[in-house]
Amino acid sequence: MPQKKQEYVIAWIELKGQRFEILVRPDPAFKYKEGEEIPVSDILWSDTIYKDVRRGLKASPDALKKAFGTDDINAIAKRILKEGQIQITEEERRRITEMKRRQVITYIARNAVDPKTGTPIPESRIEALFEELGIGVDPFRPVEAQALEAIKRIAMTMPIKIARALLEIIIPSQYASRAIGEIKRLGDVKKTSWLDNGDLKVELEIPAGMQLEVIDRVQSLAKGQAQVNVKVIR
Repeated sequence: MPQKKQEYVIAWIELKGQRFEILVRPDPAFKYKEGEEIPVSDILWSDTIYKDVRRGLKASPDALKKAFGTDDINAIAKRILKEGQIQITEEERRRITEMKRRQVITYIARNAVDPKTGTPIPESRIEALFEELGIGVDPFRPVEAQALEAIKRIAMTMPIKIARALLEIIIPSQYASRAIGEIKRLGDVKKTSWLDNGDLKVELEIPAGMQLEVIDRVQSLAKGQAQVNVKVIR
């Protein structure tokens, strides 16, 4: 019979020489710690601040005010989630670590290029380098910070750098009005102008590693008739 998934875990913090604990739902708690905007009410399993969950000992209002400057449960829970620790099983740690690893690899693939050629580096190559170099991932640290550290390691083996690309795109007039909304969702539009013949000219800044993906999408919108000039700008 399959084991029932644990419905809550303990999050805790130590302040002023005391330990404070709360019961939280694991998935939203981990997402909140990662920076996702989630109502605390969706994370808390119970509206109680404990000094020892397992013994059922609650923290006193005086202890809360001394440590946190308030006895407001939501405010205290936010601080515990952001600054404290969350209990985690080995299975959950493996799952979250692998998910974070994929996010870091994808970030690098989308934002880094070979500085000699200006071309993106495939995810498969980056993943292979993670294996070769033994690059680990922390399940609770931000993706960008870990990606930048990984790039420093990779740079010792092969040319790589974070870059942005500026695309100069010209969309034929018959596709322009329908394409512009989608193009704005593909990156940071720096400039738009209408040419004398009715064609639309757009300057679009994107992560350099997304060049091929964005160009394919632009050509799909313009039925293969778009003109795209790529310039890696940093």
